[in-house]
Amino acid sequence: MRIALDTHILAYAEGVGDPLRRDLSVLLINRLPEESVIVSTQVLGELYRVLTGKAGRTPASARDAILSWADCFHVADTTWEAFQSAMDLSNDHGLQIWDALIFSVCAENHSRLLLSEDLQDGFTWRGVTVVDPYAPKPHPLLKAILR
Repeated sequence: MRIALDTHILAYAEGVGDPLRRDLSVLLINRLPEESVIVSTQVLGELYRVLTGKAGRTPASARDAILSWADCFHVADTTWEAFQSAMDLSNDHGLQIWDALIFSVCAENHSRLLLSEDLQDGFTWRGVTVVDPYAPKPHPLLKAILR
């Protein structure tokens, strides 16, 4: 099963936010089967912005972090088809275009789960289900894949 990560998961793992979310994110990422995880270029771009903005890192430090994540997981590129689907998803379901683009790239890459605390937990579109990994009770699909 393919699993996609949203920006906040990686940002927390990078130490942006509170220590509890950082620790939970690092634990989660370490328990996921590496070969099944994807991150979209949109997520990595957002992470770069968070690291250079909110976290105050230098561009070189942020670049190093992004390249490290790209070394760990499959990076899913954005396509014109994904962007077209994202516009439809945004129009039909009210998602922000950039969140919709992440969702669309996940669907294009056959992800079953999108781990995100920002999107509606349980929302499913084109076979991709949003799962909040910080929810008190783990989603059955997430529970099944954790090592």
